[in-house]
Amino acid sequence: MGGRRPRRPRAPRGKPALDAKAAKLAAIDLLARKGWATRELIQRLTRRGASPDVAHAVASDLQSRGYLDDEAFARWWAQARAQGRRIGSVRLRRELSSKGIPAALAAAAIEAAFEAQSEADKALAAGRRRLPALRRAAPDRVPARLSDYLLRRGYPPSTVRDVVKRLIDADLGDVPDEADSV
Repeated sequence: MGGRRPRRPRAPRGKPALDAKAAKLAAIDLLARKGWATRELIQRLTRRGASPDVAHAVASDLQSRGYLDDEAFARWWAQARAQGRRIGSVRLRRELSSKGIPAALAAAAIEAAFEAQSEADKALAAGRRRLPALRRAAPDRVPARLSDYLLRRGYPPSTVRDVVKRLIDADLGDVPDEADSV
């Protein structure tokens, strides 16, 4: 009756190893698409088949030529996330750390991201934007949901308390302290 033949299973393909030239081309291709932190680029090259030694050599070569700069990447990342996504300093610090950015570079980048507009002002703007939807969905749970939202966005608990108090004039004793959120 014209049935299909069963598929033959394919033999798994081995990952082709990238030599230095191929790894450099792959790295340049990746950098042409977006900015990368050094550790992330090394991990990506290794995943594509470069040996760790080759990946480190390519990354250091690109750093020496100015194509790979963790400080510039951290500044760009923090600025873009703080402005576009309304992310707070706690979450930015965690994200940059996961990308392999040293704590000192991350702190400087985060500070620069909140120079034009303070973190408290950005948290207040994010809270104002979210508040109407929360009031429609569950008016009796607005303080808790607003504080949860702002904490997930990465704002410090003290800032969250101030914003919630200012927006809905509620006392939040259950928002965790600074030490609990990190």
